[in-house]
Amino acid sequence: MSFRERRNRLRELLAQRCLDALVVSNPSNRFYLSGFELHDVQFNESSGTLVICRSGRDYLLTDSRYEEAAGALWNGSEEELVIYRRNYIDCLNTILGKCGSRIGFESRCVTAWQAAHMKSLRCLEACNGLVEKLRVHKDADEVAALKKSFALNHAMLNWVPGVLEEGMTEKELAWKIECYFREHGASELAFPSIVAFGGNAALPHAIPSDKKLTANTGVLLDVGCRVDSYCSDQTRSFWFGDRESDFFCLTRDLVAKAQEAVLRHMEPGLPLSELAWKAQHIFEDAGVASHFTHGLGHGVGLDTHEPPSFSIHSQGTLEPGMTVTVEPGLYYPDKLGIRLEVTVLVEEDGVLVL
Repeated sequence: MSFRERRNRLRELLAQRCLDALVVSNPSNRFYLSGFELHDVQFNESSGTLVICRSGRDYLLTDSRYEEAAGALWNGSEEELVIYRRNYIDCLNTILGKCGSRIGFESRCVTAWQAAHMKSLRCLEACNGLVEKLRVHKDADEVAALKKSFALNHAMLNWVPGVLEEGMTEKELAWKIECYFREHGASELAFPSIVAFGGNAALPHAIPSDKKLTANTGVLLDVGCRVDSYCSDQTRSFWFGDRESDFFCLTRDLVAKAQEAVLRHMEPGLPLSELAWKAQHIFEDAGVASHFTHGLGHGVGLDTHEPPSFSIHSQGTLEPGMTVTVEPGLYYPDKLGIRLEVTVLVEEDGVLVL
């Protein structure tokens, strides 16, 4: 699907909300609609902003650093590239003056200062989630990119047991994983790798440390890469050594049982919360629910974490085109943590594990 086609789909949502335009500030939403600049890695500046008009006229505002790159993408008869030299807000307000009276903006991605200065000239309405409503259903090109990203992730996870060595630190393994991804076609990591040995795995978002790998210990890897702009995200927990401990086996088998209970019942139309309760009930029946400390999953695409949220508190249902993780886990401080994560593509008649 072309970027223009995506913007036209957004225009339909603008019409439903009676909005004349939407100011798009979220970097991933901007990329989804234009192909321009997926990341804004510096928090104190932005690569640019899109203004999508219901009339069919669209604007890309950016500064002179990106003029050539933006011009290569944004040069159609209904697309206007605006290069601001100094005052971004003044430039944006000038554009908004051409767009109508009801303007939506992504309030989650705009500072209070920016909103105040825009609102001084225009009547703005907080309007979050419109682009995400489109992004949640992946098109054929997105699915193809996701499959490539997950294929590389699977290859890395098959490779990694062969490089494990006693005395290796978590940091050293994290670096080997990053090198593997980049040397085999990834543009970058999808997120900083979580590499945890032994008791460190009880931290769901453990940061790789100087802790050394010892014989007969658990290993947790939560890793992902970005290929063709799309992320993968997978978690594996396994044993390093000759004989798995009884506690490790018991915990791993219980987590696997919870994951399988969800995967076995996933199909379009089912409430996300109902599916999440299938894992929750298994942990409750085993008396370990207090050790499951996070939601069951989340969407994956241009971002590692994107809608839908998947937990016992979720609203909405599984829908074709969604890509959702299923990642139950149990965590015992200073002892071990086990999480098993796969990502599924929801299809018309079931789900496909990526």
